[in-house]
Amino acid sequence: AAGMFLRLLSDVRWRAANPKWRRTTCCRRSTSSTAEPHPVSLPAQAQVVICGGGIMGTSVAYHLSKMGWKDIVLLEQGRLAAGTTRFCAGIVSTARHVSIELKMADYSNKLYQQLEQETGVKTGYTKTGSISLAQTQDRLISLKRIASSLNVMGIPCEIITPKQVAQLHPLINIHDLVGAMYVPEDALVSSANVSLALATAASRNGVQIHERTSVSHVSVQKGRVTGVETDRGQIQCQYFVNCAGQWAYELGHSGEEPVNIPLHACEHFYLLTHPLKEPLASNLPTIVDPDGRIYIRNWQGGILSGGFEKNPKPLFTEGRNQLEIQNLQEDWDHFEPLLSALLRRMPDLEALQIMQLVNCPESFTPDMRCIMGESPTVRGYFVLAGMNSAGISYGGGAGKYLAEWMVNGYPSENVWPLDLKRFGTLQSSRTFLRHRVMEVMPLMCDLKVPRWDFQTGRQLRTSPLYDRLDAQGARWMEKHGFERVKYFVPPGKDLLDLDQSKTFYKPDWFDIVGSEVKCCKEAVCVIDMSSFTKFEISSTGDQALESLQYLFSNDLDVPVGHVVHTGMLNEKGGYENDCSIARLSKRSFFMISPTDQQVHCWAWLKNRLPDDSNLTMEDVTWKYTALNLIGPRAVDVLSELSYAPITPEHFPSLFCKEMSVGYANGIRVMSITHTGEPGFMLYIPIEYALHVYNEVMNMGQKYGIRNAGYYALRSLRIEKFFAFWGQDLDAFTTPMECGREFQVKLEKGMQFVGQEALLEQKQNGVYKRFTMFILEDHDTDTDLWPWWGEPIFRNGRYVGKTTSSAYSYSLERHVCLGFVQHFDEKTGEELVVTTDFINQGEYEIDIAGQRFQAKAKLYPFSSLFTHRRRKDEVELSGYQRE
Repeated sequence: AAGMFLRLLSDVRWRAANPKWRRTTCCRRSTSSTAEPHPVSLPAQAQVVICGGGIMGTSVAYHLSKMGWKDIVLLEQGRLAAGTTRFCAGIVSTARHVSIELKMADYSNKLYQQLEQETGVKTGYTKTGSISLAQTQDRLISLKRIASSLNVMGIPCEIITPKQVAQLHPLINIHDLVGAMYVPEDALVSSANVSLALATAASRNGVQIHERTSVSHVSVQKGRVTGVETDRGQIQCQYFVNCAGQWAYELGHSGEEPVNIPLHACEHFYLLTHPLKEPLASNLPTIVDPDGRIYIRNWQGGILSGGFEKNPKPLFTEGRNQLEIQNLQEDWDHFEPLLSALLRRMPDLEALQIMQLVNCPESFTPDMRCIMGESPTVRGYFVLAGMNSAGISYGGGAGKYLAEWMVNGYPSENVWPLDLKRFGTLQSSRTFLRHRVMEVMPLMCDLKVPRWDFQTGRQLRTSPLYDRLDAQGARWMEKHGFERVKYFVPPGKDLLDLDQSKTFYKPDWFDIVGSEVKCCKEAVCVIDMSSFTKFEISSTGDQALESLQYLFSNDLDVPVGHVVHTGMLNEKGGYENDCSIARLSKRSFFMISPTDQQVHCWAWLKNRLPDDSNLTMEDVTWKYTALNLIGPRAVDVLSELSYAPITPEHFPSLFCKEMSVGYANGIRVMSITHTGEPGFMLYIPIEYALHVYNEVMNMGQKYGIRNAGYYALRSLRIEKFFAFWGQDLDAFTTPMECGREFQVKLEKGMQFVGQEALLEQKQNGVYKRFTMFILEDHDTDTDLWPWWGEPIFRNGRYVGKTTSSAYSYSLERHVCLGFVQHFDEKTGEELVVTTDFINQGEYEIDIAGQRFQAKAKLYPFSSLFTHRRRKDEVELSGYQRE
C-alpha cells in the first residue's frame, strides 16, 4: 500500500481552484453581489427568522412556505450554501439504523428527485444506487438488519454476493468481502444546488432571503423569542430557527437566554481525482466500505472518496470561526490510512491523478443523531443542526418535520430520538463535546451492536454509591449522563474485554443476569435507580391538585400516601411522559419519571402550569438516592430495619410512607418496584445513602441479598409485559393502544389533556395494539437475538415492529414487545385492530432476514399460571419505565 501511495502522490497535480459550484441568484429579493451587497433593506418584523442558508435553513424555509407560512426571512452570514453544504459529498443514502432517520432520508430522496422539475434549478440528481460492503459476518448481520427495515418500508434493497458486487461495479476488489447490501434507489446530488433550488422555490412562495447578514443575538422576553439583532438592524419575530450548522453552538449561547445546542466540528477529508482514462459512468453505484472506513462515488468521471478516520481532528473548540468555510489545510499524513483503504478497494487507481484533497468542517453530536426541535428554555426558538455528515440525506425530511412542528405544534412522526430536549446542560461543556466527537466520528463506521456504550464523557452524574458498587464488580452504562449498573460481575469471573463482547448473538453476561433475576424472584436484590427524574410540585392552596388533574390522565385526588401511575398526555392522547406520582400531603406531590425525561418533562410542565407564585415545582433529582428492593424477602429486610409493620394490611400496594431505615429518617418508601415483583422503592436523602445501603446489605445477608442491575430489571419488566417510555411508549402511543384504559379517568367527568382523543378511540377502536410475543422456534444459544426494531409478520404480511425485547429466564424464551397494525390487503388502508385480529394470526419476527415463529399475547404469561393477584397488584401490569 505504501508503494501505491507514493506512486499515486508522485502524480499529484495541485489545483487551487475550489470544486465547481455554480452560484445562481435565487430571486429578485436576494440578488446580492459583491458590488451591491445589500440592495434590499431588512424588514422591521416577520413571523419567522431563519438563520443559516445551507441545506437545513433552505429546507425549513421551503417547507414552511409550502405549509402556508409566508412571512419568513432567511438570513445568511455569507452566501447561500457556502458552509458545510458547499463541500458536502452529495450522497443521498437511506441505509440508516434509526427508523426516523431512515424515513427522513427516504423523503429527502423523493423530494430531490422532483426538485429540478419544480424549480428549474439543476440539482445534479442522479439515481446511482449504493452498495454497502461487508468484510465480516457481523457486518453482514448489521446490513441484513437494515435491509429488513428498508424492505418493510417499501424501499427496494437486497443482500448480494461479492460476485454481484463485481458485476455492479467492476473496479471493486471483492477478495475480502463476505457479502454486501445493494440499495438501487440511493442517489447523488449537488448539495449546494439542491439548497439553491429549495431557496428558489421558497422565495417564489414569498420568503425573503438576505445574504451577507449576520445574526448577533436573539432577543427574549418572558421566556419567548421577540426578535433578532443583526449587523444590519433589528427584526421583531415570533419564531427563530437556528440552522447555523457548526456555528449553531455559539449562536445558541449568544442570546439573552442561552440555548444549549451540543455539537462540535471535526475536520472531514475527501479526495477528488481527475477523470479516469475511461471516465466512470455517471450511474455507477456509490460504494460504502464501513470496515475500510471509506466511501467512494463517481465525480465527473473521476473519484470522490472520503471517510471517517480513527483519530479525528476536532475544530474550533475555542469558538474561533470563520465567516464562510474555506478549504482548510490539506493533511496527507492524516489522510493516508483512508487513502490506503481506497487503494485496497480499487487497486487500479494507483496511476490516477489527484486534483485536490478537500478538508471541510462537519458537525457531530454527542450521540450521532441530529438535533431538532424547540428549546426547553425559550419558546419559539427552534433548532435544526448537527447532521453528523448526513446533512444532504436528512435535509429534506428534517426540514419537513421541523416545519410541521412549528405550524402544527408537533411533527407527523415520533422524532424523540432527535429532540433537542434529550440533552441537558451537562452535554454542552466544550471539553465534553471535544472528547465525545473524537469518539463519535470513528463510530460512524464502527459496528453498531446492541447495548454498546460511549466511552468518553463518562462518570459525569453518579450516585453516591458509585464507588461502593464499582468495587463490587458493577459494569456501567450511561443514560442522560447518569451512570447506571448493567449487572455485577461476580468475584473470580472474567468477562470478555469490551471489543470481543460485542455480539448479535447470546452475550457473555447471560448467566450473570440470570442469577440476578433468580435472586429477585426467590430472595431479595438491590438496584440503584437514582437516575430517575424526580420533581416535587406543591402549592399553598389547591392549585397543585387542580393543575395536575388537568395535565395528567389518571385521578390524582387520592388519599395522602397513595401512589398513582399516570400518563402526561398530549392533545392527541399520546404519552409525553409516563410516571408515578405520590401524594405526600393535601397540597404536595412527588413525581417520578424516566431518566431522560428531566429536560423534556420540566419544559412541558413549565409551559403549561399556571404562572402562580403560590404554585412551585422543584427538580429534586439530585436530592434523593433511589434504591429498589426487589423480591419476596424485601419485606423482611425492611421491617427489621425500620421496626415498623410492613405487612400488606399496614403497607398496601402502591403506597408511600416516610419512615426511618436504620439510623436515618425521612426515607420515602413506596410499595412499587417497576417490575411486577414484590418489593419497595426507597427514596433516600442523599447524605444518608451510604448508611442506608450498608444497613440494607448487612441486614439482607441472612435473606440471600445481592446487588443487581438494569439488565435484570429489563428481563423482569418485559416478561411481565410492562411498557416503558422512550422505547415502547412515545408521543404517538395512547393508553388505549397499550391496555392501560384503567389508568385514565374517563368516567369521572373531569377534563384533562388528551381526553377527546381517548374518548374517540374508546368509541371507534384503536389502529395499533401493544402486543407481547414469545419466540417459539428460536435457539437462544445459536440463533441471532432480537433487540428492537425487528419487523413483525402476521400470516406472512408485515404488521409492525418490535419496540423492546429480553430473554425471560422463567419462560426460558425470548419475549418481544411491539405494536401490531391492521392494513386492508387491497387498499392498504388502516383498519381497527381487534382482540380477535391479534389472537387469530400466525406470527413471525424477522431477525436480520431470518423469520422465527412467535406466539402473540395481550396479557402477560405469568398471570395465566400463577394465582390470581389482588386487583390493585394486577393493575401494576400495565406500567413501567426505565
